[in-house]
Amino acid sequence: MFADFFFTLRDSKIPVSLREYLTLLEAMDKGVAAFKVDQFYYLARSCLVKDERNLDKFDKVFGSFFEGLEFVSSEDNLVAEIPEEWLKSLAERVMTPEEMAEIKAMGGFEKLLEELKKRLEEQNKRHKGGGKWIGTGGTSPYGANGFNPEGIRIGQEKGRHGRAVKVWDKRQFKNLDDQIEIGTRNIKMALRRLRSFARDGAATELDLSDTISSTARNAGLLDIKMVPERHNTVKVLILFDIGGSMDYHVEICEQLFSAVRSEFKHLEFFYFHNCVYEILWKNNIRRWNEVISTYDVLNTYNSDYKLIFVGDASMSPYEIMMEHGSVEHYNQEAGIIWLNRLKQKFTDMVWLNPVPKEEWSWTHSIKLIKEFTEERMFPLTIKGITEAIEALK
Repeated sequence: MFADFFFTLRDSKIPVSLREYLTLLEAMDKGVAAFKVDQFYYLARSCLVKDERNLDKFDKVFGSFFEGLEFVSSEDNLVAEIPEEWLKSLAERVMTPEEMAEIKAMGGFEKLLEELKKRLEEQNKRHKGGGKWIGTGGTSPYGANGFNPEGIRIGQEKGRHGRAVKVWDKRQFKNLDDQIEIGTRNIKMALRRLRSFARDGAATELDLSDTISSTARNAGLLDIKMVPERHNTVKVLILFDIGGSMDYHVEICEQLFSAVRSEFKHLEFFYFHNCVYEILWKNNIRRWNEVISTYDVLNTYNSDYKLIFVGDASMSPYEIMMEHGSVEHYNQEAGIIWLNRLKQKFTDMVWLNPVPKEEWSWTHSIKLIKEFTEERMFPLTIKGITEAIEALK
C-alpha cells in the first residue's frame, strides 16, 4: 500500500524522494503514528511534503487512499460530548418533496440554539427516526442523515440538502492550488483587461519607435530616446469562499487563482467561509491557529486595491444578517456589517459567483449578497469575468 501511495504522489507531480519515503517507513516502524489515521496523516505530510504549495495535492492523494479522515470538535460555546453511537446512521431516510414540505422549521435561529441546549441537558440515549431529539434519519433539527428545513448538522460527513444553519463538526478545508495548468488562456485574457500601466521613475527603457523617428529627423545621426520603465500599477485584493458548497466549484476557482497569480504583480488573497466575519486566513490547513483580523486587512491595504469576492453566496440568511449566525462559530457582529466595512473601504468591488446566473433567484442568500454588491455580482464565466473587469475599471 505504501509503495502505491509513494508512486501516486510522484504521478501527481509531488517531488517525493526515495529518502523521504524511507524516512516515513522508519517512523512507522518505530510507532510514531500510533496506528491512528490523523497522526499518520501529519507524519506522512511532514516526511513527504517539503513545499507548502504541494499540500493541497498531497491532501487529494491521501484522501483517495485513506477515506474517512475526519477532524471533529464541539462548538466553542456549546460544549458537550455526544456519543458516537447516537450519530451512527443505520439507514438514510429519503423523503418525497411532499413530505419535506410538511415539516415545519422550529421558528428562528435563537429558538434553534435555545432548544439545542435543552436537548443536550435532557437527552440520555440514542434516537433514530424521530422529530425531537439528537439522532439520525428523522425530522429533528439536530443530527444527521434526516431532513429538517432549518437545523444544526451533527456528525454527518457532508451536507445533503443544504439546509443546516450551523455545523457542529470542526471541518478542514483545503487551499486552492495556484499551480493548476489552465487548459485555455481565456481567463487570463479576460483578467488582462484590468491591467493598467504607468511610466514612472528614471528613464531606463529604450523607446525604439521614438528613437527611429528622432534619428531620421536628425539626418541619420543616432538620437537615442529613453522613457521610464513600464510598471503594472493595478492592485488586487481577492477573497475566496472555501469549503461546504464551494467544494463543487474548486476546479474553476483554482483556474481563476492560477490566472490572477500570474497576471497581477500586486495581489493579496485571503479565505473565508460562506460570509466574511472578524477573521480571515491564508492557509486552510492552519486556519484554526493562524488567522488575520479583518480589521487588520482593512487597515493594511489602501483603498486603491480592487476588491474581488469569489463565492457562491449560498448559505443561511442568518449567516449574513444576524450576530451568532455563522455556521461555524459565534460571531459577535452580523456578516453584513463586515461586508459593508469592506465595501466602504474598497469602493472598486465585484463578486464572482460560480453558481449559474439563472439559478440565483432560487436562493435567498444570493439575492441578499447581490443587493449588497449593488448589482455588481457576475457569474464566474469568461463573459462574467470580462464584465466584472469592466466594472472595476
